[in-house]
Amino acid sequence: MNQLTRYEGRRALITGGGSGIGQATVLRMLAEGGRVVAADISEDGLKDTVAKAGDTADRLTTLVVNIADEASVRAGVAAAVEALGGLDVLVNAAGILRSSHTHETSLDSFEQVIRVNLTGTFLMIREALPALLEGDDAAVVNFSSTSAMFAHPYMAAYAASKGGIQSMTHALASEYAKQGVRFTAVQPGSISSGMTDGSGASKQSTGPGLPEDTDWSLFGKLAPALGQGFAGPETVAGVVAMLASEDGKFITGTEVRIDGGTHF
Repeated sequence: MNQLTRYEGRRALITGGGSGIGQATVLRMLAEGGRVVAADISEDGLKDTVAKAGDTADRLTTLVVNIADEASVRAGVAAAVEALGGLDVLVNAAGILRSSHTHETSLDSFEQVIRVNLTGTFLMIREALPALLEGDDAAVVNFSSTSAMFAHPYMAAYAASKGGIQSMTHALASEYAKQGVRFTAVQPGSISSGMTDGSGASKQSTGPGLPEDTDWSLFGKLAPALGQGFAGPETVAGVVAMLASEDGKFITGTEVRIDGGTHF
Protein backbone atom coordinates (compact mmCIF):
# COMPACT_ATOMS: atom_id res chain seq x y z
CA MET A 1 0.00 0.00 0.00
CA ASN A 2 1.31 3.45 -0.89
CA GLN A 3 2.17 5.71 2.03
CA LEU A 4 -0.44 8.42 2.45
CA THR A 5 0.82 12.01 2.50
CA ARG A 6 -2.46 13.82 3.18
CA TYR A 7 -0.94 15.90 5.97
CA GLU A 8 2.05 17.38 4.20
CA GLY A 9 1.81 21.11 4.87
CA ARG A 10 -0.99 20.66 7.44
CA ARG A 11 -0.74 21.85 11.03
CA ALA A 12 -2.57 19.94 13.75
CA LEU A 13 -3.16 20.33 17.48
CA ILE A 14 -4.22 17.12 19.23
CA THR A 15 -5.26 16.87 22.87
CA GLY A 16 -4.87 13.65 24.81
CA GLY A 17 -1.70 13.13 22.79
CA GLY A 18 0.13 11.31 25.57
CA SER A 19 -1.75 8.01 25.41
CA GLY A 20 -4.46 5.94 23.76
CA ILE A 21 -6.33 7.21 20.73
CA GLY A 22 -4.90 10.71 21.04
CA GLN A 23 -1.37 9.37 20.86
CA ALA A 24 -2.27 7.08 17.96
CA THR A 25 -3.71 10.07 16.11
CA VAL A 26 -0.54 12.08 16.68
CA LEU A 27 1.55 9.25 15.24
CA ARG A 28 -0.81 8.78 12.29
CA MET A 29 -0.76 12.43 11.25
CA LEU A 30 3.02 12.57 11.64
CA ALA A 31 3.32 9.46 9.49
CA GLU A 32 1.28 11.21 6.81
CA GLY A 33 3.64 14.19 6.77
CA GLY A 34 1.94 16.60 9.14
CA ARG A 35 3.35 18.99 11.70
CA VAL A 36 1.73 18.24 15.04
CA VAL A 37 1.47 19.70 18.51
CA ALA A 38 0.54 16.99 21.03
CA ALA A 39 -1.06 18.35 24.20
CA ASP A 40 -1.65 16.35 27.36
CA ILE A 41 -1.76 16.83 31.11
CA SER A 42 0.88 14.12 31.52
CA GLU A 43 4.48 15.07 30.79
CA ASP A 44 5.49 11.39 30.98
CA GLY A 45 2.84 10.50 28.43
CA LEU A 46 4.14 13.15 26.05
CA LYS A 47 7.69 11.84 26.43
CA ASP A 48 6.38 8.40 25.44
CA THR A 49 4.75 9.90 22.36
CA VAL A 50 8.03 11.56 21.34
CA ALA A 51 9.86 8.25 21.74
CA LYS A 52 7.30 6.44 19.61
CA ALA A 53 7.41 9.15 16.93
CA GLY A 54 10.93 8.08 15.99
CA ASP A 55 12.16 9.72 12.79
CA THR A 56 9.06 11.93 12.60
CA ALA A 57 9.69 13.57 15.99
CA ASP A 58 11.33 16.56 14.29
CA ARG A 59 7.80 17.62 13.23
CA LEU A 60 6.36 17.09 16.71
CA THR A 61 6.00 19.64 19.49
CA THR A 62 4.62 18.71 22.91
CA LEU A 63 2.79 20.88 25.42
CA VAL A 64 1.52 20.15 28.93
CA VAL A 65 -2.07 21.40 28.96
CA ASN A 66 -4.94 20.84 31.38
CA ILE A 67 -8.03 21.19 29.19
CA ALA A 68 -10.26 21.66 32.25
CA ASP A 69 -8.40 24.87 33.15
CA GLU A 70 -9.23 27.96 31.11
CA ALA A 71 -5.88 29.67 31.63
CA SER A 72 -3.97 26.50 30.70
CA VAL A 73 -6.01 26.10 27.51
CA ARG A 74 -5.57 29.73 26.53
CA ALA A 75 -1.80 29.56 27.01
CA GLY A 76 -1.51 26.13 25.39
CA VAL A 77 -3.43 26.99 22.24
CA ALA A 78 -1.47 30.21 21.83
CA ALA A 79 1.81 28.30 22.17
CA ALA A 80 0.66 25.67 19.68
CA VAL A 81 -0.38 28.24 17.08
CA GLU A 82 2.94 30.02 17.51
CA ALA A 83 4.92 26.79 17.17
CA LEU A 84 3.03 25.75 14.04
CA GLY A 85 2.70 29.18 12.49
CA GLY A 86 -1.06 28.76 12.29
CA LEU A 87 -3.57 25.94 12.64
CA ASP A 88 -5.52 23.74 10.22
CA VAL A 89 -6.69 20.85 12.40
CA LEU A 90 -7.89 20.48 15.98
CA VAL A 91 -8.54 17.03 17.44
CA ASN A 92 -10.16 16.95 20.88
CA ALA A 93 -9.25 13.46 22.05
CA ALA A 94 -8.56 14.20 25.74
CA GLY A 95 -11.15 12.96 28.19
CA ILE A 96 -11.83 10.99 31.35
CA LEU A 97 -14.12 8.09 32.17
CA ARG A 98 -15.54 7.55 35.65
CA SER A 99 -17.95 4.75 36.50
CA SER A 100 -20.15 4.26 39.55
CA HIS A 101 -23.71 3.62 40.66
CA THR A 102 -25.50 6.86 39.89
CA HIS A 103 -27.04 7.05 43.36
CA GLU A 104 -23.52 6.87 44.80
CA THR A 105 -21.98 9.44 42.44
CA SER A 106 -20.86 12.64 44.13
CA LEU A 107 -21.55 16.02 42.60
CA ASP A 108 -17.81 16.66 42.47
CA SER A 109 -17.25 13.47 40.46
CA PHE A 110 -20.10 14.22 38.05
CA GLU A 111 -18.94 17.80 37.51
CA GLN A 112 -15.33 16.70 37.01
CA VAL A 113 -16.33 14.51 34.06
CA ILE A 114 -18.41 17.31 32.54
CA ARG A 115 -15.62 19.82 33.17
CA VAL A 116 -12.93 17.78 31.46
CA ASN A 117 -14.89 16.20 28.63
CA LEU A 118 -17.50 18.77 27.63
CA THR A 119 -16.22 22.08 28.98
CA GLY A 120 -12.64 21.17 28.06
CA THR A 121 -13.67 20.48 24.47
CA PHE A 122 -15.52 23.81 24.34
CA LEU A 123 -12.53 25.70 25.72
CA MET A 124 -10.15 24.16 23.19
CA ILE A 125 -12.48 25.00 20.31
CA ARG A 126 -13.14 28.55 21.47
CA GLU A 127 -9.46 29.37 21.82
CA ALA A 128 -8.47 27.64 18.56
CA LEU A 129 -11.20 29.10 16.35
CA PRO A 130 -9.47 32.40 15.49
CA ALA A 131 -6.47 30.48 14.11
CA LEU A 132 -8.66 27.84 12.44
CA LEU A 133 -10.62 30.56 10.65
CA GLU A 134 -7.33 31.64 9.09
CA GLY A 135 -6.26 28.04 8.40
CA ASP A 136 -6.28 25.94 5.26
CA ASP A 137 -9.33 23.67 4.89
CA ALA A 138 -9.77 23.86 8.65
CA ALA A 139 -11.31 20.88 10.43
CA VAL A 140 -12.18 19.99 14.02
CA VAL A 141 -12.72 16.40 15.11
CA ASN A 142 -14.38 15.96 18.49
CA PHE A 143 -14.66 12.79 20.54
CA SER A 144 -18.15 11.66 21.37
CA SER A 145 -18.81 8.00 22.24
CA THR A 146 -21.22 5.20 21.58
CA SER A 147 -22.46 5.96 25.11
CA ALA A 148 -24.00 9.16 23.73
CA MET A 149 -26.64 7.11 21.89
CA PHE A 150 -26.67 3.68 23.52
CA ALA A 151 -27.05 2.55 27.11
CA HIS A 152 -23.76 2.08 28.97
CA PRO A 153 -24.49 1.26 32.61
CA TYR A 154 -22.73 3.06 35.48
CA MET A 155 -21.57 5.84 33.13
CA ALA A 156 -24.27 8.52 33.39
CA ALA A 157 -21.83 11.42 33.72
CA TYR A 158 -19.69 10.18 30.85
CA ALA A 159 -22.73 9.64 28.64
CA ALA A 160 -24.01 13.13 29.44
CA SER A 161 -20.66 14.69 28.56
CA LYS A 162 -20.35 12.81 25.28
CA GLY A 163 -23.94 13.52 24.29
CA GLY A 164 -23.21 17.19 24.89
CA ILE A 165 -20.13 17.02 22.68
CA GLN A 166 -22.12 15.40 19.90
CA SER A 167 -24.85 18.05 20.03
CA MET A 168 -22.28 20.85 20.25
CA THR A 169 -20.53 19.47 17.16
CA HIS A 170 -23.71 19.82 15.11
CA ALA A 171 -24.29 23.38 16.34
CA LEU A 172 -20.72 24.43 15.55
CA ALA A 173 -20.83 22.84 12.10
CA SER A 174 -23.86 24.96 11.26
CA GLU A 175 -22.41 28.13 12.73
CA TYR A 176 -19.08 27.96 10.91
CA ALA A 177 -19.89 26.14 7.66
CA LYS A 178 -19.97 29.30 5.55
CA GLN A 179 -16.61 30.30 7.03
CA GLY A 180 -15.05 27.05 5.89
CA VAL A 181 -14.44 25.26 9.20
CA ARG A 182 -15.70 21.67 9.33
CA PHE A 183 -16.80 19.99 12.56
CA THR A 184 -17.25 16.24 12.94
CA ALA A 185 -17.29 13.79 15.80
CA VAL A 186 -16.21 10.19 16.21
CA GLN A 187 -18.00 7.69 18.43
CA PRO A 188 -15.48 5.07 19.51
CA GLY A 189 -16.76 1.89 21.10
CA SER A 190 -15.11 -1.44 21.92
CA ILE A 191 -11.69 0.19 21.56
CA SER A 192 -8.78 -0.80 23.79
CA SER A 193 -7.11 2.36 25.07
CA GLY A 194 -5.76 3.96 28.20
CA MET A 195 -9.24 5.23 28.97
CA THR A 196 -11.04 1.90 28.74
CA ASP A 197 -8.43 -0.28 30.42
CA GLY A 198 -7.11 2.20 32.97
CA SER A 199 -3.53 2.04 31.70
CA GLY A 200 -3.35 5.53 30.24
CA ALA A 201 -0.39 7.68 31.15
CA SER A 202 -2.61 10.73 31.38
CA LYS A 203 -4.67 11.61 34.44
CA GLN A 204 -7.22 12.80 31.89
CA SER A 205 -7.47 9.30 30.42
CA THR A 206 -8.32 7.26 33.50
CA GLY A 207 -10.08 3.93 33.10
CA PRO A 208 -13.65 2.99 34.00
CA GLY A 209 -13.25 1.68 37.57
CA LEU A 210 -16.53 -0.22 37.52
CA PRO A 211 -18.28 -0.92 40.85
CA GLU A 212 -17.27 -4.09 42.70
CA ASP A 213 -20.85 -5.37 42.46
CA THR A 214 -21.13 -4.69 38.72
CA ASP A 215 -23.94 -6.59 37.03
CA TRP A 216 -22.05 -7.92 34.02
CA SER A 217 -25.24 -9.10 32.33
CA LEU A 218 -25.91 -5.43 31.56
CA PHE A 219 -22.90 -5.50 29.23
CA GLY A 220 -24.23 -8.39 27.13
CA LYS A 221 -24.95 -6.10 24.19
CA LEU A 222 -21.59 -4.36 24.31
CA ALA A 223 -19.45 -6.88 22.44
CA PRO A 224 -18.14 -6.15 18.92
CA ALA A 225 -19.50 -8.28 16.10
CA LEU A 226 -16.32 -7.95 14.04
CA GLY A 227 -13.01 -9.53 14.99
CA GLN A 228 -12.06 -11.30 18.20
CA GLY A 229 -12.49 -8.47 20.67
CA PHE A 230 -11.64 -4.82 21.20
CA ALA A 231 -9.72 -3.01 18.45
CA GLY A 232 -6.61 -0.93 18.98
CA PRO A 233 -6.56 2.89 19.13
CA GLU A 234 -4.99 3.09 15.66
CA THR A 235 -8.38 1.95 14.31
CA VAL A 236 -9.92 5.22 15.41
CA ALA A 237 -6.85 7.29 14.49
CA GLY A 238 -7.24 6.29 10.85
CA VAL A 239 -10.81 7.55 10.75
CA VAL A 240 -9.89 10.80 12.49
CA ALA A 241 -7.10 11.35 9.97
CA MET A 242 -9.54 10.86 7.11
CA LEU A 243 -12.13 13.24 8.55
CA ALA A 244 -9.63 16.08 9.04
CA SER A 245 -7.96 15.57 5.64
CA GLU A 246 -8.93 16.56 2.11
CA ASP A 247 -10.66 13.18 1.83
CA GLY A 248 -13.22 14.45 4.34
CA LYS A 249 -13.74 17.86 2.76
CA PHE A 250 -17.47 17.23 2.14
CA ILE A 251 -18.16 15.87 5.64
CA THR A 252 -19.35 18.15 8.42
CA GLY A 253 -22.01 18.21 11.12
CA THR A 254 -22.11 14.48 11.63
CA GLU A 255 -20.55 11.66 13.62
CA VAL A 256 -18.90 8.39 12.67
CA ARG A 257 -19.40 5.34 14.89
CA ILE A 258 -16.32 3.09 15.17
CA ASP A 259 -17.30 0.08 17.23
CA GLY A 260 -16.88 -3.10 15.18
CA GLY A 261 -20.64 -3.58 14.98
CA THR A 262 -21.24 -3.47 18.73
CA HIS A 263 -24.29 -1.28 18.16
CA PHE A 264 -26.11 -2.27 14.99
